[in-house]
Amino acid sequence: MTTVRTVQLPEVTLAYRESGHPDGPPLVLLHGLGERAAGWDTVLPDLAPHHHVYALDLRGHGDSGRTAAYGLEAMREDVLAFLDALGLDRIALVGHSMGGAVAYLVAQAAPERIDRLVLEEIAALYPRPSSVPPEGADEPAHFDWAMVRAVKAQLDTPDPAWREGLTRITAPTLAVAGGPSSHVPQERIAELARLIPDCRLVSIEAGHLVHNARPAEFVAAVAPFLEA
Repeated sequence: MTTVRTVQLPEVTLAYRESGHPDGPPLVLLHGLGERAAGWDTVLPDLAPHHHVYALDLRGHGDSGRTAAYGLEAMREDVLAFLDALGLDRIALVGHSMGGAVAYLVAQAAPERIDRLVLEEIAALYPRPSSVPPEGADEPAHFDWAMVRAVKAQLDTPDPAWREGLTRITAPTLAVAGGPSSHVPQERIAELARLIPDCRLVSIEAGHLVHNARPAEFVAAVAPFLEA
């Protein structure tokens, strides 16, 4: 059973989906840019049947609040504030794409709070050609287009400290790559796996949305890692 809840944080109200074993170890799931917590439903409850799962709508997404300022660091601080608000001292953390970047910023900032880390289709970030939001970007959506513009600008010109900080991650980490059909440079995911001290890499030929396109294969790779 999944319950939708909200929590008031210092800067924003976050919505989240709570499911799984009520007494199990906590697992937090972070979605990609323009996605929402419900996108993880394809792999729940098989992903972590013994965990207490919290799937967040990050700020500017889904049912969470819209704010005047957006950025990956702000999302990192939201996740840490969420853990404090719910009294979660140490968690397993899974992030897809943008959520993976937020996840590894959390793991850099508070390594003592991360028990295991899964990074799906997020690379070691380097500058890239600027991208622009598609036409119709001001039409209603389940996310804030101002957030998309702000985050895309950061992903196009990432802070080098984010990449350098990968070496400070202490949690056992699993990097999940989507193979050559993904738009994410696979060699950069391999580099991320090399930079994180205790990280192994698995590739699933699925494209960028691994957990949606190949849910069974994703669960087969990730579930044993989380349960170890």
